[in-house]
Amino acid sequence: MTRKKTRRKHWNLVNPILHAITGATITDTASLNELRKREYLAVEAFRTGTAIPDDWRSLADMLNICETMARSGLGPEALEACAQAQQALGNAQQRYKDGKSLGFTGPELTAIREVYEYHDLQRQSVSRSEYEKAIQTTANRIRSAHSSVKVCV
Repeated sequence: MTRKKTRRKHWNLVNPILHAITGATITDTASLNELRKREYLAVEAFRTGTAIPDDWRSLADMLNICETMARSGLGPEALEACAQAQQALGNAQQRYKDGKSLGFTGPELTAIREVYEYHDLQRQSVSRSEYEKAIQTTANRIRSAHSSVKVCV
């Protein structure tokens, strides 16, 4: 009769070297283009007055991440534009609740476009791991209902 032995399972889920290299490099162009396209289409939907709540959510997420990165020291000059864009999103939300379509006025659209440009520069200038860390910090602030985060739809 043989004794029972522990048979350990080894799972090769992630290549650690490739994972480290990916985290240390700037986010690849294909991923950035996907994000840019989604955010640009949301801005254009607001410009044309055909925006839906998902477009509002995309812009709110972009704004929150931009603000988190700016508060952590990466592009602090974006904070003023973030405050204006947050006001613009709040106004658009109120208009939507009043039965009107989601849209921006001229100055509000300009503020959102400035935040879009700032955020694009921010994510191009940091490594993927730092960008993911900012996204995680923003998600934690949303979950804890932090005062600087815009989450209502």
